[in-house]
Amino acid sequence: MDRERAAEIQKHLLDANRAIDRARRAIAGLPKADRVRLDDPAREALGVLHLQLLGAIYEEHPDLKPPDNDAGTPEINSTLRWDQVRLPAHISEGDVDAIILSVMRPHWRKVAMVVGQARDRCEQLGIPLSYEELAARLPVLAEAGRIEDAGDLRKWRYSEVRLKG
Repeated sequence: MDRERAAEIQKHLLDANRAIDRARRAIAGLPKADRVRLDDPAREALGVLHLQLLGAIYEEHPDLKPPDNDAGTPEINSTLRWDQVRLPAHISEGDVDAIILSVMRPHWRKVAMVVGQARDRCEQLGIPLSYEELAARLPVLAEAGRIEDAGDLRKWRYSEVRLKG
């Protein structure tokens, strides 16, 4: 296939990737039975999209492949530590924990998704917390044994968390 057609297909596939990500965020808010039924196929669709479809395009047209971050090192989204966070007077650590735990599930989910949903919940409640401030609380919850973590929590798309138990 020529490069122009490959670039057009790549654009549509990247649009599909964003749409599936949005669908997965919507699925995360469904009751458990529906989540279980819908999230695995959505995750599989992303795998096919990236590994097979985009992989085939990048194999034939490597110049279309986005550059790696720092020679393949996943991007650090935030280095903010919890001890650097200053909460508004009317918000306690317990309030922050309750918001984060309310959007978590017993199965592994990307930190980016948990932080995004917690930020959405803060907006609904009128609580002025940033993505970075919410993410800074995750290592504290993990160290306290309230959640489990996998990966470097500073790299939101490359690490995961889940409720303990």
